[in-house]
Amino acid sequence: MLTAVVGINWGDEGKGRMVDLLSSSYDVVVRYQGGNNAGHTVVNEKGTFILNLLPSGITRDETVCVMGPGMVIDLEHLVNEIEKNRAAGLKINPDRLKISDKAVICMPYHKLLDGLEEDRLAGKAYGSTRRGISPVYSDKYMKKAFKMGDLLDDKAINDRLAGVLEWKNLTVEKGYGVAPIKEEDVRAWLEKYGGVLKDYVCDTTEYLKNAIDAGKSVMFEAQLGALRDIDFGIYPYTSASSTIAAYAPVGAGIPFAHLDGVVGITKAYSSCVGAGPFTCELFDEIGDKIREEGHEYGAATGRPRRVGGFDVVATKYGVLMQAPTAIALTKLDILSVLDKIPVCTKYIVNGVETDKFPTGETALNEAKPVYEYLDGWKTDISGCRSFEELPENAQKYIRFIEKAINCPIKYVSVGAERDQYFVKD
Repeated sequence: MLTAVVGINWGDEGKGRMVDLLSSSYDVVVRYQGGNNAGHTVVNEKGTFILNLLPSGITRDETVCVMGPGMVIDLEHLVNEIEKNRAAGLKINPDRLKISDKAVICMPYHKLLDGLEEDRLAGKAYGSTRRGISPVYSDKYMKKAFKMGDLLDDKAINDRLAGVLEWKNLTVEKGYGVAPIKEEDVRAWLEKYGGVLKDYVCDTTEYLKNAIDAGKSVMFEAQLGALRDIDFGIYPYTSASSTIAAYAPVGAGIPFAHLDGVVGITKAYSSCVGAGPFTCELFDEIGDKIREEGHEYGAATGRPRRVGGFDVVATKYGVLMQAPTAIALTKLDILSVLDKIPVCTKYIVNGVETDKFPTGETALNEAKPVYEYLDGWKTDISGCRSFEELPENAQKYIRFIEKAINCPIKYVSVGAERDQYFVKD
């Protein structure tokens, strides 16, 4: 079984929670894109873990985790993340964590350039996390990047580093007017953190092929959501990689593989970190209640998330892009505090109501939400373990969403703990 777990919306839908839950049925979990610019929060009997680079399956001792060639890896961040989670009791070693030799290294100068450009843009900034993601993906496609496999081959770095830094300093020193990047600093950084990770680096394509041939089940874990995809998202307010399920085998390093299923994750309401159009955003007391009750602050950055009611228009578009075979609806319990539950059912674009998601930047920036309000249930549902145990209005809410997005809801989360969910028949 090869299954992708992906975000339907802007990211932060609860993918880590669902990967942790569903990974009990899988032998291998693969992160196939992105870097440490987002985080997955996993809560289980071992504790609470915020994972920026490590696949969410790392909390299960028996699961092998793979960081695929579609990822960009900040060595320093990964070393610190491994040490922190190992200290918290997780079993992390080269037998359980395998890093693709083809994954790209996110260098300190990528983070520097990311911050310099956001500062230059000022009020027109894209809302970058300043983790170097766009600059490093840019280098990848300009063939100026270094890969994890280069850590095993000093000659690969020695032959190219000086030339790459000369090119970078044309921008850093002569463009932005700041101190140039020093080669000795980069080499020291690579030696300090790269040396720790050498034993984890391998040919993960071969490993995964052998695992699949042996009948192993593989889960592909995405970062962010469909609306942050570089090709199909709310460009330019996107990530720099492909968050789409169809890319999973490619980013995992096994383009010859075919998915058997896709689980799309969406919250029972909407949330968004960073800049860009967010049509359903609420600025009222309801929005404040959802943010506080849902603890809506970025796992990677701590930034307050923008919140809104469930966005039917955006979610239908995300469903189209991700082609999920089933939906996991997370954080339904958060809505228990509301008397009336807002649902954005349409947009007003150029004065006309529409249920079509506008992909043009101008149209999307000018779109206005059309809200409907459903009756709340005003009772704690965190103990419910079946659809039938839910209050009638909670059942109606799920059915409303399921019909509106035309995709079956299979999993419903009613709390952060591993057992606080049920499977809807």
